[in-house]
Amino acid sequence: MENAALLNAIIENAIDGIITIDERGKIERINPAACRLFQYTPEEVIGQNISMLMPPPDRVQHDEYIHRYQRTGDPHIIGVGREVLGLKKDGARFPFRLGVSEVQFSGRKIYTGFIHDLTRQKDAEETLKEYATHLEELVEERTLSLKRSVEEIQKAKEEVSQSLIKEKELSQLKSRFVSMASHEFRTPLTSVQLSAVLIQKYAQAYENPNITKHVTQIKNAVANLTGILNDFLSLEKLEAGKVAPVFAAFDLVKFAEDITEDMQMAAKKNQTIIYQHTGVSREVKLDQNLLKNCIINLIGNAIKYSGEDTFIEFNTEINDNNFIVSVRDNGIGIPDTDQRHLFEAFFRAHNTGDIPGTGLGLNIVSRYVGLMEGEIIFNSVVNQGTSFNIKFPCNV
Repeated sequence: MENAALLNAIIENAIDGIITIDERGKIERINPAACRLFQYTPEEVIGQNISMLMPPPDRVQHDEYIHRYQRTGDPHIIGVGREVLGLKKDGARFPFRLGVSEVQFSGRKIYTGFIHDLTRQKDAEETLKEYATHLEELVEERTLSLKRSVEEIQKAKEEVSQSLIKEKELSQLKSRFVSMASHEFRTPLTSVQLSAVLIQKYAQAYENPNITKHVTQIKNAVANLTGILNDFLSLEKLEAGKVAPVFAAFDLVKFAEDITEDMQMAAKKNQTIIYQHTGVSREVKLDQNLLKNCIINLIGNAIKYSGEDTFIEFNTEINDNNFIVSVRDNGIGIPDTDQRHLFEAFFRAHNTGDIPGTGLGLNIVSRYVGLMEGEIIFNSVVNQGTSFNIKFPCNV
């Protein structure tokens, strides 16, 4: 009795459904788990043909399965697990794994079906399948997108390559043109300058102020054109990377005095350039040509943007850490709104008016200073003047 009670308890509390049928396919017993799966009470199914729990075509073929097994002894599903569909009371179908066993009891055959619900597993498989399909679609989409991107990048690369080739050709053409123009213009300008000097010399005997005035205008115009050509040629060399500083030691004071003497000749009426050196040492190690270009440009600007009867301060200083060049004038100054653009190529302040210039000088100066590992700073107030300081470390 205890064994029977234990067996009954196991069947009643089993997680999977258990159904027993007789040789004719009539349901003899169904446990609670199977009732929940099929949504029937035991009273609704006991005594009914098991096919009521099957959807077509298994419903109409089930009795034939049993009869064939009884005739031939060939187990079609007996002892073999397989996946089948079940039919719930509300008409819904669900998948489950069915295992059927045969038991001889009291001289008759009883068939027991063990039912394991596969709904969650199938749902999970379907979800996984959907994810896999979606992933494949995304991969395919990303692959196509990547392929298009690679094609676009390749196309852009080819376009950039062509552009670079054209730009290089244009750059080379520009360099050749600037170089050629600079040299071609220099020859006639030199001739004009020489002729102006000779005219001024030969006209001295006539003491004609008109001749002196026009000769001076010619000389100034030639000087302006020469300055423009020099600026363009310097810029072209910088852009082409042809400028490399050559550092060598030299006497700074003698160097600065020579520049002062030369620039004094270009000064306006009663403009005076005052040079002063501070420091015990006189020797520095820099590129003389680049430094000379920087100082001449700064003093030239001071002359150009200051009036007659003014002073231009030109100072050099050597201390323990730095070598400093400063140029200060009392000219028109630079408007605050223009100061941040001062070192840009071709930029000119708005208050320069008709004063000639290319807007390249300070750009070239700043780049030369950078090549010599220095820095340039300035301070300017409109109508009160401008000061430029160039600073180089002494270990350059």
